[in-house]
Amino acid sequence: MPHPRYICIHGHFYQPPRENPWLGVVEVQDSAAPFHDWNERVTHESYAPNTRARLLDDRGRITNILNNYAWMSFNFGPTLLQWMADAEPDVLRKIVEADRLSRERRGGHGNAIAQAYNHMIMPLASAVDKRTQVLWGVADFRHRFGREPEGMWLAETAVDVASLEALADAGIKFTILAPRQAKRWRRIGEKTWIENGGGIDPSQAYLCRLPSGRSIALFFYDGIISQQVAFERLLDRGERFLGRLFGGFDGHRDHPQLMHIATDGESYGHHHAHGDMALAYVLERLSKDPNVKLTNYGEFLELHPPRWEVEIHENSSWSCVHGVERWRSDCGCKTRGDWQQKWRGPLRSALDGLKEQLDHLFSTRGRVCFRDPWAARDGYIRVILSRYSEEAIQAFLNEFGHPDLDDQQTTDALRLLEIQLDAMLMYTSCGWFFDELSGLETTQCLQYAARAISMARQFDRDLEEAFVTALEAAPSNLPQYGDGRGVWEQCIRPSVVDLDRVLAHHAISLIYQSGDDGRRDDASAYDVQTLDQQIRTRGVGHLAVGRLRARSRRTWNEAESNFVVVHFGGLDFHTVLSSSLSAEDFLEFQSRLLPIYRSGSLAELMRLLDQEFPGATHQLDDLFRDEQRRIIGIVLSDRFEDYRRAFEHLANEDEEVLNRLGRLRYPIPKPLRAAASTYLDHHLREQIDWLETGEEHSLAPVEHLCDRGRSWGYTPEREALGKAVAEGLQRTLRGIQDGSNLGMVATRVELLLDAAALLGMKPDLWQVQNQFLDAFIRLSDDGTLDPSLREIFAKLAVRLDVSPSVLDWRP
Repeated sequence: MPHPRYICIHGHFYQPPRENPWLGVVEVQDSAAPFHDWNERVTHESYAPNTRARLLDDRGRITNILNNYAWMSFNFGPTLLQWMADAEPDVLRKIVEADRLSRERRGGHGNAIAQAYNHMIMPLASAVDKRTQVLWGVADFRHRFGREPEGMWLAETAVDVASLEALADAGIKFTILAPRQAKRWRRIGEKTWIENGGGIDPSQAYLCRLPSGRSIALFFYDGIISQQVAFERLLDRGERFLGRLFGGFDGHRDHPQLMHIATDGESYGHHHAHGDMALAYVLERLSKDPNVKLTNYGEFLELHPPRWEVEIHENSSWSCVHGVERWRSDCGCKTRGDWQQKWRGPLRSALDGLKEQLDHLFSTRGRVCFRDPWAARDGYIRVILSRYSEEAIQAFLNEFGHPDLDDQQTTDALRLLEIQLDAMLMYTSCGWFFDELSGLETTQCLQYAARAISMARQFDRDLEEAFVTALEAAPSNLPQYGDGRGVWEQCIRPSVVDLDRVLAHHAISLIYQSGDDGRRDDASAYDVQTLDQQIRTRGVGHLAVGRLRARSRRTWNEAESNFVVVHFGGLDFHTVLSSSLSAEDFLEFQSRLLPIYRSGSLAELMRLLDQEFPGATHQLDDLFRDEQRRIIGIVLSDRFEDYRRAFEHLANEDEEVLNRLGRLRYPIPKPLRAAASTYLDHHLREQIDWLETGEEHSLAPVEHLCDRGRSWGYTPEREALGKAVAEGLQRTLRGIQDGSNLGMVATRVELLLDAAALLGMKPDLWQVQNQFLDAFIRLSDDGTLDPSLREIFAKLAVRLDVSPSVLDWRP
């Protein structure tokens, strides 16, 4: 009888933490456009599609939908899941549900495995950091998936024996490594080792004995096929991917074979468009093949325990042939050939020096607050997982803190733990992976260092100058920075947030706030209360005056200040914060300030401010990025409307000229083309909105607008208009209730799709198709679908590229 054959596809799904360290939110990242930030973009391209991966027929219509996570092995970075819990809870819910379904199929073994907390390179971490990284990863996994993890992914599969000891000590049964990380192996019970000359057999589990007497199982993935998936476009065709997986079996092996690969999960959709669909094709085919069994590592390990033992190469990894040198030296691994990475070593050295000081601070001052500071740090993950819950913070302090902590000691305790959190986050591996010191990932690590440095000042430790001096040894590839000091002064120091900046941010925002409850929470990490406010308008400008109180939701420290904001119009703001005036003096000052603003000169107003309201000044630059963009948009909206009216006038006045030039094939002058294109784009957007919501439904206005531009070569702004159509379709389908309005919904959906076709664009229907199928299943399960409603759904299915046969499908 032949030995059984198994296949396991593992995806390592991970993004580095991208939150502003002070604000606790991911700010807008222009490089991720048209999405708000890279987390959002990669979720749209990979994480979400894999929860509902499409299988298509030869006409490109959906025939089935698969939650890939329910059939593959996977891990998600804890910091990514923390973001997802707030920003994309539906995606997270489907990932967790997939793990539950896999446990039912795989004898209690779930597809999900854990990950060390923030993708720190474990061999380069201290012993206490190794322990905390593993314990935090386990705690996060337990919180998300409701069970203990069997396996854990190590960042970049970087490994040493001490890291394996940390895993085993936490109860982890296995981890996954690259084949070149195996040093030698032998059958259990034999004496002779086989050195890694020809390469280890990846088709079975291996036992790794540890110096402590514990052991852990290791799986070495198939390196060749994994490489082809990640870098050689194996995902271009599902049939080829499937065939290559079967080609990984070897008929000469005399044991049950596990054919398994491991790649970045983002290969399935983000790095390779539609890679999620190729994966779904393979998973569905394998799930129905009687000659092979889809499995995960936990199930295989139970069914087929190791018969061989192995030793590893210390300080090795999957993405650097030099081991872990990519994260501490200019090893030669790079993503851009003409840039140097001489900054990597000095960056590591500077952070190590800072970390030593921060750990010493925690060890010494921490004893004032905690019975066991390092045990408290291990337990702080409970607070992180319940961010901003005062009940969770108090329960944590009751367990780990001294019983008699006063308010200042409580704030000190929380600051010390936040310093330790940042001191680990600043070692996130992506900071070294790419080629430039001033890159997005590296400056993110430096921002964590900056926050730790700023909080250390509260303990009379000024660590900045020594750290920045060390950074001078890190050369940038860009002349405008020169070295690490230039990056720090231009990119990092301006981003630092304190309570004064939080107060200034909210003071400016009051002029354009929505609602009038006097309370705003734009930055998740702070509560800001408006104690008093007066807002006046004068022409295009504004005046805001009052008093604010800010409180950190992480460290519970507070600040209160009077404020005056003078908006001169446009983007010119002048903000002053002052805490020097008593409440009575401030009211008296305010009583003189407001009449001057109403009827006096602005010069007189500014003299009064300079002379009688001393304090720190702030400008629009001090607003946090998303709020800054929002306010700039509001300020500029009137100007945009003026431009639009001017363009409309020009387009109408010059329509005959444009048509004549078009017939003569004369190149349309840029000013004329810009004015007319802006006019047509605007009115097409209005017509799309009208098709979604209007009482009368006709494509005639859209056709008329297209006809106006046809003679001179008008091209619609397809990306923006396609997004408008997709969003209109989503809103329309959300309107399906009990089926009574299905006819109206169908009419509007078809009109929007007809408008898109008329404009020569194909909107993104992924979410629209999901809503359509969810609505059908909901109404079907409710028993409210009669034959006429089913007929409407069947017609809509064709328009939405869904095979009518799917309407008989259940997840």
